[in-house]
Amino acid sequence: MKIEDIPEITFRTHECHYEFLVMPFGLTNTPPTFQDHVQHGDRVLKLLVENQLYVKPSKCFFGAQEVEYLGHIVSHEGVKVEPNKIKTIKEYKIPTILRHLQGFISLTRYYFKFVKNHGKITTLLATLLNKDAFFWTP
Repeated sequence: MKIEDIPEITFRTHECHYEFLVMPFGLTNTPPTFQDHVQHGDRVLKLLVENQLYVKPSKCFFGAQEVEYLGHIVSHEGVKVEPNKIKTIKEYKIPTILRHLQGFISLTRYYFKFVKNHGKITTLLATLLNKDAFFWTP
């Protein structure tokens, strides 16, 4: 992170004063705040050429409305799950044995931020993990 950008995200709590020295992920509006301008992008590309470094065009996005990043779609609307990544969850067969239920709960745990009431849903399923509690009915 550039030194001159540090004051832009400095904040104070009742405990002390904080300054991020690296890009903080998860803060609202972070990408637009630190997004490169066209002239910065041009300068970076020129420096790459001067130093005989290259970029893979298929991995570069300029002016995109949304970008796929680590299994998520990042856009001006926020972060959402990439549909292909949750295909396995959507197509998961109804668990008929305890091990399958454990697998399903573990599989969905990563996406808890994106599923409304995930905690309530998995709590109900987790009660089935108790000894002799697993019994699946229609």
